[in-house]
Amino acid sequence: MDEALLSLFAARGAEAVTVPILQPADPYLDAAGEALRRRIFLTRGEGGEALCLRPDFTIPVCLSHIGLGGVLPRRYCYLGLVFRQLRTDGSEFRQAGIEDLGDTNFATADARAVADALAGLEAAGHSGALDIVLGDQGLFEAFLAALGLPDGWQRRLVRTFGDDTLLAAALGDLSRHDGEAVAGLDPRLHALAKAGETGGLAAAVETLMDEAGLSPHAGRTPAEIAQRLVEKVAVAETALSDMALQRLRRFLLIDCPLNEAAALLSEMTSASGLDIGRALAVFEARNAALVAVGVDLGAIRYRAAFGRTIDYYTGMVFEARIPGARDPLVGGGRFDRLLTFLGATVPIPAVGFALWLDRIAAATAGGGRP
Repeated sequence: MDEALLSLFAARGAEAVTVPILQPADPYLDAAGEALRRRIFLTRGEGGEALCLRPDFTIPVCLSHIGLGGVLPRRYCYLGLVFRQLRTDGSEFRQAGIEDLGDTNFATADARAVADALAGLEAAGHSGALDIVLGDQGLFEAFLAALGLPDGWQRRLVRTFGDDTLLAAALGDLSRHDGEAVAGLDPRLHALAKAGETGGLAAAVETLMDEAGLSPHAGRTPAEIAQRLVEKVAVAETALSDMALQRLRRFLLIDCPLNEAAALLSEMTSASGLDIGRALAVFEARNAALVAVGVDLGAIRYRAAFGRTIDYYTGMVFEARIPGARDPLVGGGRFDRLLTFLGATVPIPAVGFALWLDRIAAATAGGGRP
């Protein structure tokens, strides 16, 4: 399996890279999302710095690229162990995959990632039936913006993308107009926050901090607290109209073959008077690129509410699993903001995927059963 995968990756133009098992923990704690954070094995370095056992390869490969100042575009491949706790099937897992950095043709790079992931499954020995699902966080964000939601609500909903329970709770809050989340806020602060008076609000917060004997250097500054309060009040007191909420729910219910999705999205948004034209053009360009590399769109389902529970994803996400299985054999997506967050001096577009080799081996040995 290993040799077949590495040969495939080399043939696809990916350079093999190795990264240390022990990694700085902060990038994971800040960028990976709660689902992965709670599974990290944490430790301390000799200098007291927070370290962790490598829970994935994406962040270390990106850090390695930044540290070496690599030329772009570039494709890296890897094969090795990752470590995650709180799983019933153990704590060490073998992964292989490709990270594709710097290709400014998003549609081509996305299509290549999906095609290479499916080819990787075949090279690893899996030839059985697959359920393949694709989502698009960028399209979801464009739909939220078209509805005219405040930035705070857009950020909250994006954070829930891919978690059906959290998304349902957020939609429930959005359907109410009760301001429950800020019911205990000082009326003077509430009024300033509601009016968006961040200057006066920051001054009032600073006064309260002084009266309480709190250092201005302890935690957030008064200005930061004021901005958070403005956002919190806007979020708590915003409710969508019934029609807008109905449109959002209808969008999130879309679940269809990928080759039917663009027409359905276009019809829905046109009928609602919503403009997601740019995001939809990206979606259609990616579909055309997938067809060009031989991927059958009819074999992939597009789910508008599908996301992956890792915070650094920004656009297309996808997974493939054995029908009826809980866990995917392969998953990946686009993460265009991650490298800048990790220290790159300019934005670097990026997309990649990871194969779960132990799951693939078990599925192959079991005749393709979950």
